[in-house]
Amino acid sequence: MRRAMILVLLGCCSIAVAQSLSPEVRKFVKTDAAVVALTHVRVIDGTGAVAREDQTIIVSKGKIESVDDASAANVPKDAQVVDLHGYSVIPGLIGMHDHMFYPMGNGVFGEMAFSFPRLYLAGGVTTIRTTGSLEPYADLELKKSIEAGETAGPKMHVTGPYLEGKGSWAIQLHQLTGPEDATRTVNFWLDQGVDNFKAYMFITRVELGAAIAAAHKRGAKVTGHLCAVDFREAADLGIDDLEHGLFVDTEFLAGKKPDVCPNEPEDPVAMAKLDANSGPLHDTIQYLIQRHVAVTSTLPVFEMGSFPGRPTMQQRVLDALSPDARSAVLSNRVRASDTSRIRQRFGTDVSPYEGAFKKEEEFEYAFSKAGGLLLAGLDPTGMGGVIAGFGDQREVELLVEAGFTPVEAIHIATANGAQYLGELDRIGTIAAGKQADLVVIKGDPSKKIEDIENVETVFKDGVGYDSAKLIESVRGVVGSR
Repeated sequence: MRRAMILVLLGCCSIAVAQSLSPEVRKFVKTDAAVVALTHVRVIDGTGAVAREDQTIIVSKGKIESVDDASAANVPKDAQVVDLHGYSVIPGLIGMHDHMFYPMGNGVFGEMAFSFPRLYLAGGVTTIRTTGSLEPYADLELKKSIEAGETAGPKMHVTGPYLEGKGSWAIQLHQLTGPEDATRTVNFWLDQGVDNFKAYMFITRVELGAAIAAAHKRGAKVTGHLCAVDFREAADLGIDDLEHGLFVDTEFLAGKKPDVCPNEPEDPVAMAKLDANSGPLHDTIQYLIQRHVAVTSTLPVFEMGSFPGRPTMQQRVLDALSPDARSAVLSNRVRASDTSRIRQRFGTDVSPYEGAFKKEEEFEYAFSKAGGLLLAGLDPTGMGGVIAGFGDQREVELLVEAGFTPVEAIHIATANGAQYLGELDRIGTIAAGKQADLVVIKGDPSKKIEDIENVETVFKDGVGYDSAKLIESVRGVVGSR
C-alpha cells in the first residue's frame, strides 16, 4: 500500500513538472530534459574573454552545472547529449530598452503582447527591461503569464508608465502636475509590481528629482529619455541610467533653457562636430562616470531612417510585419531618403544624420572605454523597422561597427545588463552555478558578429526553445498584436 502511494505521489510530481509549461508553450520546446550536455561547442562566456573552443556545458535542473574542455568533461549517463560541433554558445541577451509596444502611426502605439515576447525569446533575449510602458497592467500580467509557463517569452523587468511632464506630444502618457504627483505615481506603481521607471522628455528637474528620491527610497532605479532636463542635470539629481546617448542630450543645443524641451531637440549638424575625446563632450562623459550613471545604447532605432538604403531591410523582418505595418515601414523609408526633403530641411543632398550617427557610436565607445557602464537595447519604435529580437541582434552588430570587438559587444549586451539589474550573480555570463540562459548559434560570432543572427536554440532556465518555430508563429503579425 505504501509503495503504491509513493508511486502515485511520484506520478503526480511528474505530471506537475510536465504541466509547468502550457501546451501552447510546449510546442516551441526542443528540450526540457533534467540534464543536458552541450558538447564540443565554442563558448563565448560574456565576460569579454576570448572564445573557448571545444567545450562541454552540463545543464542540470535549470542551472549550469559545469563548463569544461570537452576532452575532460564528465557527462552524466542520464544526460541528453547535444553535439554542437560548428556552433557557439553565448549567454542570453539582456535587452535594456525592449518595449512591448510598436508604432501604429500618428503618435499612437499598440501593445504587441502576442508577437514580441516570442520574438524576443527567438532572438536570444532571455531577460528584458521594458524601459517605458504604455500599458503597464498588460506588461505586469504578461510577466506573470510568462513566469507561470503559460506564455513563451523572456524574463521581464517591468517599467512603470512614463514619468512625463506637461506639454507631451504623446496622447497615451499621463502628464505630471508637479513633484507631489511624481512621488505619488512612483509609489503607486511600485505597489503594483513594477521595479523601475523611465522619465521622459518634458519632465522638469523638480519632478525628476522627486521621482528619483521616491524610487531610490524603495530600492528602484530610474532611467530617462530626456529633453527638458539635460544629462548633467539628471546626473546631479541622482538618475541611474540615460537612454539613447548623445542624440537626446540637449545640453549642447544653442539657446537651451532650463526645464524646457526645445522645439527642435536634435541638431545633427552640431552633434557631428563634437569631440568625444576632448572638450565639453569628453567632460560630460567623465561627469556621468564619476556619478555612476549608466548609458543605454539603442543604435538600431537611429540607424533606421538615418541613412538612405540602410539598414538593408531583411526579409525576416518584412515577413514578421503585418501587411499594413510592412507597407508603412517601406513608405517611411522612401520618404526618409527623399533627396528633396533632405535638401529642404538641411540645405544639402546628404543627410547630416549619417555624421551624427557616427558621433553617437564614438560617444558610446569613448564612454565605455573610459569606464562607463554601457547597456544595450533596440527601442522598437521610430518608423517601425526595428522589431523585437532581430533588433537586439542588430544592436550587437552595430556595437562592433562602433569599434568594440565582438566579444566586447556581447559582454555589453549580456553581463553589463545583468550588472545594472543587480543579477550578475545569476545571469549575464556562462559559469557554473548560474541560470542556464544560453543561446545556441550556428557559426562563430566572436569572429563574424553577423553570425549572432543564426540562433537555433534558446535556453531559458534550462529549457531549450526552438527559435525558428517561435519566429514562424508570428509571421505577418507584428504591428497588429
